Amino acid sequence: MSTSAAEETLARDRPLLERSGTAERVAEILRQRITEGVFPPGSRLSEPSISAALGVSRNTLRESFQLLAHERLAVHELNRGVFVRELTAQDISDLYVMRRVTECGALRRAAELSTVDLSAVAAAVRDGRAAADEGDWQAVGTASIAFHQAVGDLAGSERVSTTMRQVLAETRLFFVLAENTRAFFEPFLERHERILRDLERGRFGPAETALEKYLREAEKQLLAAYDRRDS
Repeated sequence: MSTSAAEETLARDRPLLERSGTAERVAEILRQRITEGVFPPGSRLSEPSISAALGVSRNTLRESFQLLAHERLAVHELNRGVFVRELTAQDISDLYVMRRVTECGALRRAAELSTVDLSAVAAAVRDGRAAADEGDWQAVGTASIAFHQAVGDLAGSERVSTTMRQVLAETRLFFVLAENTRAFFEPFLERHERILRDLERGRFGPAETALEKYLREAEKQLLAAYDRRDS
């Protein structure tokens, strides 16, 4: 996306800051736009243009950049500025180690709870299928991220949920560069539906097994896409 288009998108976000102009809220907006691809990996986050577009001070913006850097979504390069982070193949592998530990652990924890609310998981599955029916494969990817966040949330732990948000935001950095195609995203839908069916039946063990297999296959798929991009 061009610089001017990105600025126009941020300008439309300005009303979101009416209640709070804090660095946390600015970081939330930028995080969303980064994971949507408005600011793709490797692009420079211009202080003057973003500050003007959002109507916030440079100091507030710098604090938000620090938050994004802490989340590994941005990196400061000396004498050059702040850039959206670019993932390496090792980053992808490490992210999926963390995802398997966190998401599969969340299902084990959920199995111990007396009640589990699956509404967010089911909503993400419905959203993904509806987006696929419309041929909007980028939206299918967004629904996939929501599905995995909802799975992490089943643990009932704010720390687990926070970890999932950060890890999934990093994962989405690579989704921006991957193919937004039916072949890339459609297999996710069937896996989501199978996992949801197991969870609805209280079959947490099979759901965890299916999820771990799914995450390993997704890792291989993303690494293959990464290799194609660099070849």
